[in-house]
Amino acid sequence: MTAVTDQDHTEQAGDAGSENGEGPVEELASGGEVDSGGKDEHARVESAEGGDGRADRGRARRDAGSRPARADARPGHTREEAGRARGEAVEASGGSADAAGAWDDGLIARRVTAETEQAAAVEVRGPNVPPAAPLTYDGPLHSRLDALRELVGLSRARLDSRTLAEAGQVLDEAAARRRLSGHHTVVAIAGATGSGKSQLFNALAGVAISETGVRRPTTAAPIACSWSDGSASLIERLGIPPRLRRRPLQSAESEAQLRGLVLVDLPDHDSAAVQHREHVDRILALVDAVIWVVDPEKYADAILHERYLRPMAGHAEVMFVVLNQIDRLPGEAAEQVLDDLRRLLDEDGIALGEYGEPGATVLALSALTGDGVGELRESLGQFVAERGAPARRIAADVDAAAWRLRPVYSTGRRTGLSEEARDDFAARLADAVGATAAGEAAERAWLRNANRACGTPWLRLWRWYQDRREPPTGRLPLRAHPDEEATARQRVEQAVRTLADRASAGLPAPWAQAVREAAVRGSQGLPEALDALTARAGLPPGRPPTPGWWPVAVLAQASMTLLQIVGGLWLVGQIVGVMAPNLGVPVLLMVAGIIGGPLVEWSCRMAARGPARRYGVEAERRLREAASGCGRARVLDPVAAELLRYREVREQYGRVVGVG
Repeated sequence: MTAVTDQDHTEQAGDAGSENGEGPVEELASGGEVDSGGKDEHARVESAEGGDGRADRGRARRDAGSRPARADARPGHTREEAGRARGEAVEASGGSADAAGAWDDGLIARRVTAETEQAAAVEVRGPNVPPAAPLTYDGPLHSRLDALRELVGLSRARLDSRTLAEAGQVLDEAAARRRLSGHHTVVAIAGATGSGKSQLFNALAGVAISETGVRRPTTAAPIACSWSDGSASLIERLGIPPRLRRRPLQSAESEAQLRGLVLVDLPDHDSAAVQHREHVDRILALVDAVIWVVDPEKYADAILHERYLRPMAGHAEVMFVVLNQIDRLPGEAAEQVLDDLRRLLDEDGIALGEYGEPGATVLALSALTGDGVGELRESLGQFVAERGAPARRIAADVDAAAWRLRPVYSTGRRTGLSEEARDDFAARLADAVGATAAGEAAERAWLRNANRACGTPWLRLWRWYQDRREPPTGRLPLRAHPDEEATARQRVEQAVRTLADRASAGLPAPWAQAVREAAVRGSQGLPEALDALTARAGLPPGRPPTPGWWPVAVLAQASMTLLQIVGGLWLVGQIVGVMAPNLGVPVLLMVAGIIGGPLVEWSCRMAARGPARRYGVEAERRLREAASGCGRARVLDPVAAELLRYREVREQYGRVVGVG
């Protein structure tokens, strides 16, 4: 069998490892057995070769490794020349597959892995390989992504870019992943230093692809291995160069079981090299699933749980947690460690996929001895065959982004502007413009007009005289005009602040701030607008309108006054002797006029109270409506617009989290 670096079964065009000046060795296995922990393979090889097979293979590998660079690695050679050169290399190494058997020695594996990496070249897609079908999202996930996109669009003017950065990144990654193959599943193998993830990577691939050994850190750059064609674009998205792309051991059973799998071996997440940790964080955000490899010594490491597992608790359905190196645990210790690992995962909030429930798959194995590797391969094959990991990963990313956005969209409290708050705001503005006082003034003006029309002339003359003689002492001083303006402005500002507080109550902080800012912007120039409005919508110019019965009352009052004058002149004429003495008739006329005049005035005043009150109420209503309209246009409408925008984004957020 041959470990090929091209993802599409094509020949390589160059030698990416020529920078070290060594010739690569590409023939890693020829009998279907390349497994660092495969004891059965050793037994079969040794039985075929006798007791000296291993030493012969070692000498052949040393001879092959000491050869200069192969002919097919040099630029300008044709495929036929490259094939002849590879044949010569095989013959030099023993003429058979014995030149590359199965090894248990990590140092030899590292050396062969380095040589294999040098054989990598720029990936070329075969002309007969059809492009892989793009990924498709189901209806609910598609709807959630659309809602998240709409949510981000509606929120850009109200939330800062850092708050929306994660949601925007999720949308970008979802769109990018959707354009790529839907028949492949990208799975990363991650773990701490010495956990054996590269050894597990090689065991799954069936060939020593990733370097293993005692040197730390061993894996310096991510390595990708694909079990089928059409995955080049997925690997390019991860930023893995062609020289670090491999193919597994060519086996019909392995290809059928793991067809569609793209396995990525990551550097150590706890590596001392910052670049290694950056590789891990970057690729973990792009892969469809992840296999966390832990060992009996570091399975409870705080860095692993606090930095990775706990934040990724929502991704449990696309997560495998593998306890490696169980061959180092005696007796029932492996089960005890596995149970403690499950306990820690439960504390991290990671759902465990037990008893048919969705969640993370937790397994125990030994990549060195192969114990449990078959179970992982079977679970991984079933997981890949479902082809649901990419969509589940995107759905989990949407859940995580929505959960982090929850404080800026939902507080669990009732929000909005009630009718009571609106009426109170209008009432405060009406008080600021003096609507009540204007109505009372209109009522008094109507009554004064009625008194002028229906009152006795002697009483009006007496009131005028009293007003002229009344001293100013004892009267309340009238406020100056600037004081009235200052008081009205303060009332308007207080009304706006009260409305803003009520409208923003229960809103998340960014939206509450937006509501307050809208109210403040609307309040600018509101007192001046109310003053101008009061001048236009206040009391109408001229006298108040007169009812139809006023002429009758005026005629009656004039008749009473005329009776008094006639009676008085009659008495004067009798006194001076011009007329015959007769006191009864003139006295009766005078008494009738004196009593009838105030009686007519009182009757008119009683009859005028209703119309005067209605006139005052109408004047107050007009002023209140004018003030309310001005306040609504300048303050209430902008505040209501902000509340409506929040209502829209809250509905979209409900669709994102799957509740609305």
